[in-house]
Amino acid sequence: MRMGGGQMQVNIPLTPMVKKLVFVNVAIWVVFVMILQKVFLSQPYVFDYFGLIPAKFFNDFLIWQPLSYMFLHSSNLFHILFNMLVLWMFGSELEARWGGRFFLIYYLVCGIGAAFIYIFCTFAYYFFTNDAAPLLAPVIGASGATFGLILAYGLVFSERMVLFMFIFPMKAKYFALLLGFIEFMTLLDSGFGSQVANLAHLGGVVSGFLFLIFYTRWKKKKGGKKSSSHGRRLKLVVDNENNNEKRGPRYWN
Repeated sequence: MRMGGGQMQVNIPLTPMVKKLVFVNVAIWVVFVMILQKVFLSQPYVFDYFGLIPAKFFNDFLIWQPLSYMFLHSSNLFHILFNMLVLWMFGSELEARWGGRFFLIYYLVCGIGAAFIYIFCTFAYYFFTNDAAPLLAPVIGASGATFGLILAYGLVFSERMVLFMFIFPMKAKYFALLLGFIEFMTLLDSGFGSQVANLAHLGGVVSGFLFLIFYTRWKKKKGGKKSSSHGRRLKLVVDNENNNEKRGPRYWN
C-alpha cells in the first residue's frame, strides 16, 4: 500500500512483465520445490543444482546458478509470498514507468549482480578466515532482485509515501535507505550465521545502483550527442515524480 496526496492507494496494477515473473516463480516453486523436491527426492538435488553455491559454481562449472537461484524459493510459503508481494507492489509501477523490456533487464541485472557479489565476498571471506561454510551453503530466492526494485523505487518515486511495516508512513527514498541500513547492520551482526542471505540483499542494491548510474550517464551522453545533431534532449531513466532444513537451503534470499 502506498500513500499519495494524503490518500491511501491500494489499487496497484499488475503489469504484464511483473505478472509473467510472478507466474514463473510460483510455477517453479510448485513443480520443482513442493512436488519434485518434497515428494520425490530424498536429497536436496533441486537446491544443490539450481541454488547458488559458490564452490559448485566454480568447481563443478554450474554456470547457470547466478540466474537460476533467483527463481527458487524454500518450501516455506512466506518466503515466496513476501518476494512476490514486493515484486508486485514496487515492480509494477516501475514497469509502468520504464516499460517491460527495460524493467526485465534491470530485474535480472540486480539478481545476477547480487549473485556475483555474493560469490566474490564468500571467497574473500574464505581467504581471510579459512571458513568454507558459506561457499558450500545454497542460497535461493528473488530478494536480491526485489531489493534492487526497492532501491529503484526510492530513486524514481523518491517523494512517494509508503508504509514501513504497513504502519509507519515515510517517503520512499527514506524507506529504501532504512531497509538498506537494516540489512547492512544485520550482516555486520550475524555475518554468514543467519539463515537469511543479507549479503545477497545488499548485492542487489549495489548492482541496481551501479546499473542505474552507468545507464543514466550513458543515456545522458547519448542524449547530448543527439541533442546537438537533432535539437532535442532525451529523458533519463532515473527520475523522480517531481520530474537449515533437510530439503531446503541454508540461506534464504
